[in-house]
Amino acid sequence: MYYDKNTVLFNNGKFLKASEVTTDLYGQTLHYGYGAFEGIRSYEASGKAKIFKAKEHYERLKRSCDLIHIPFGYSVKEMEELSYEVLKRNDLQDAYLRPLVYCDPNMSLNKPTKVNFMICAWKWGNYLGDKLLRLCLSSYQRPNPRSVKVEAKACGHYVNSILATVEAKEKGFDEGLLLDMYGNIAEGPGANFFCEKNGKLFTPPLGNILPGITRATVLELCDELNLPYEVRHLQPSELLSMDGAFFCGTAAEVIGIESVNDVSFQKPWSKTLGAKLQQAYSELVREKKYRSERIK
Repeated sequence: MYYDKNTVLFNNGKFLKASEVTTDLYGQTLHYGYGAFEGIRSYEASGKAKIFKAKEHYERLKRSCDLIHIPFGYSVKEMEELSYEVLKRNDLQDAYLRPLVYCDPNMSLNKPTKVNFMICAWKWGNYLGDKLLRLCLSSYQRPNPRSVKVEAKACGHYVNSILATVEAKEKGFDEGLLLDMYGNIAEGPGANFFCEKNGKLFTPPLGNILPGITRATVLELCDELNLPYEVRHLQPSELLSMDGAFFCGTAAEVIGIESVNDVSFQKPWSKTLGAKLQQAYSELVREKKYRSERIK
């Protein structure tokens, strides 16, 4: 579903057919999850592909590599230009891009001296679908920030995300909601979390969560649209009285939540601030004009 015989990707300085690219089975990334990646969306805007916040994504990729001691020399500008070329060669506009920094063969636990860089892209719809989500509180915690660099988008961290998602689906839910080591609400397996009460939004602070670029965009939209919000720790028990909630992320965009542990929120989704932000975000990424008075 991600590529066919005509798909082209960028790998280590060359544009190659995806079906013909190979990797070394002794790579440190394959064995230990020691690598870094990004998830980036492009949208059709005025008849051409427009990558949303490419600069911010590639700055985070470089930051992730720095945090986990992976040497990586590409500049943000180079990576942005390569991304547009990948889209062009695959005739893609509405697409998902996956840049990956992966390590050479190395069976030791030392940092690498040489790494590889790949960018691929494919057409992808809404990651979590279009319907409201039914969540469960996960038995898995987000990693302790004293054990890993939680602010790095590192490959190995996502074993935690997979475990939480699999658990939720096996219980009959759409997705999980993870807590941090102190029992506070943290985030979803692949998205940040917002909830609202009495016309005000709340979202967990940085420190135990991935600093999401979509999360930052939602907060920017709140400032622009004069929607009040507070960044603070949230207890699971507070969800019982909340009016609404949503996930946000590059893949998920802004997607409403129906319930947590089968307890529904107080307001219908269409009446929430989250629904207004969902509309505003969709129009922003597609470079459509939206009027703040219509969104409010």
